[in-house]
Amino acid sequence: MMTWTDLKSRLGEAGYVASNELAMAIHIALQLERPILLEGDAGVGKTQVAKTLAEIESTELIRLQCYEGLDAAAAIYEWNYQRQLLSIRAAADSGASAEAMEARIFSREFLLERPLLRAIQQDRPPVLLIDEIDRADEEFEAFLLEVLSDFQITIPELGTIAATSRPIVVLTANGTRDLSDALRRRCIYSHVPYPDRATELAILEKRGPDLSPHLAAQIVGFVQAIRKEDLDKKPGVAETLDWAAALAGLGLKDLTDDPVALQASLVALLKTEADQAAIPAEVAQRLAGVAG
Repeated sequence: MMTWTDLKSRLGEAGYVASNELAMAIHIALQLERPILLEGDAGVGKTQVAKTLAEIESTELIRLQCYEGLDAAAAIYEWNYQRQLLSIRAAADSGASAEAMEARIFSREFLLERPLLRAIQQDRPPVLLIDEIDRADEEFEAFLLEVLSDFQITIPELGTIAATSRPIVVLTANGTRDLSDALRRRCIYSHVPYPDRATELAILEKRGPDLSPHLAAQIVGFVQAIRKEDLDKKPGVAETLDWAAALAGLGLKDLTDDPVALQASLVALLKTEADQAAIPAEVAQRLAGVAG
């Protein structure tokens, strides 16, 4: 049986550097076959957990991107109304009875499977990523409870469809709104913070471009320092990797070598006009001078 330390090692081999707390939470969720809820700021690597789990389990990743107004038709299932209408017309021309017509158009042949329904019908358990659940309306959480509790979906015209296999469910939330207690009770929970210096350096070494140890340390030191500034959107791990790739492409060997190039490269790190204005050239040079 795989231990939590084995899982942490496998995640690391696949390029994801997990903390002990996160690795333990994922391990418990897998052992108990419970969903895992990952909460934290945007860009800390929550979505990547699901992608990496799908990779190490050699299984499909099924993603449901949540948004305001998301409903069952987009998330669970929907009837193919156009095909149903064509079938009704054809059946009417052939003289079929109303009962036969109804039985046909409300069969699996006309059912459009959305991510939640598709996830519970795979022969091999997939990873089901329900991304940014806090962006969906509170009413949508009610649709999830049956799936997350019993791994089954009720379709009035067909009955209850039980799971062929239980998917590995990963929910992410950015703190846009409070999630219901009912949803939280069904999940194993882990808060994912921004990585500390050692962890971010390890991530950069695994997933970033080929950099000298000196420049890698400077990049991580700079990013760690800039997160302490008064910014609207603090750069996440994805921005760190993008910025490192940009600096490697510019051929910089040291952050203090070219102040103009350093300032221009911050477009890969800072993603709002206000944040770019908050880090003028003199601030960037100061942070570069103490990074490393």
